[in-house]
Amino acid sequence: MSRERWHEVGPAVLVRRHAELDLNCGLVVGEQRALVVDTNSTTARGAELAAAVREVTRLEPVVVNTHAHYDHCFGNAAFRDSQIYGHVGAADGLRSTAEHQRAQAIAHLQSVDRAQEAVDLEQTEVVLPFYLIDSDTAVDLGGRTVHLLFGGRAHTDHDLAVAVPDAGVTFWGDMLEHGADPAMEDSYPLEWAASMHELSRREQVREGTVAVPGHGDVVDPAFVSAQVEQLGHLATCLTERLLHRGRELDGLVECARGLGLQEETLRAAAMRALETAATG
Repeated sequence: MSRERWHEVGPAVLVRRHAELDLNCGLVVGEQRALVVDTNSTTARGAELAAAVREVTRLEPVVVNTHAHYDHCFGNAAFRDSQIYGHVGAADGLRSTAEHQRAQAIAHLQSVDRAQEAVDLEQTEVVLPFYLIDSDTAVDLGGRTVHLLFGGRAHTDHDLAVAVPDAGVTFWGDMLEHGADPAMEDSYPLEWAASMHELSRREQVREGTVAVPGHGDVVDPAFVSAQVEQLGHLATCLTERLLHRGRELDGLVECARGLGLQEETLRAAAMRALETAATG
């Protein structure tokens, strides 16, 4: 899939893949409204996305943030006049972490001589989602219904999947990753697989044929199942080690080798397992 333009992955369901971070944003067009899935990482990039949406449809846009990481929601300012949905935990997460996320991303951009992008991010206003949900929610677009689904803690404690059952498409956000390991820094590795398995069983998802990850290629249900299985083996390894052999970090990493995940991923997962097992 080439980047920076819309690709139809189902009837009136489109994905726009961006070169920056290999990020996917989505668009679901109904008869009365259109749903935008994630808004990119700055006000400027959000404005580019909004313009791209208008090239497809002039219907009123509605927005959903799949989770509160900057690359998925810092573009909200460009959609501030729209309804912006998110999990209640996403709003809480942005309140507590947005400036830390901004500082980390700016430092990286400056380190690789991308000064203008660092300025764009510095000048971006963080706009929180304000239609807040904590359970499954249907959004009527006119002639079709999109379902915002929460299955439990996974990549974060507030991930939403966005299911379009009449098209057989599910947007998974960063619960699903193609082309790189699942990102563990804010994750719940002991619960991630179970949460995705729960979502996969929902009637709005289980008959689907197209899965859109937060980053990378659009995939099929077999890929989703394989990643859930991989994350499930990781959870089993970490849980058994924590229960029976102690809480030493290197031991936790060692027990999970052989699952096809990078050393850095395993170490981050082990650290999060220690943190989340301690705090519940």
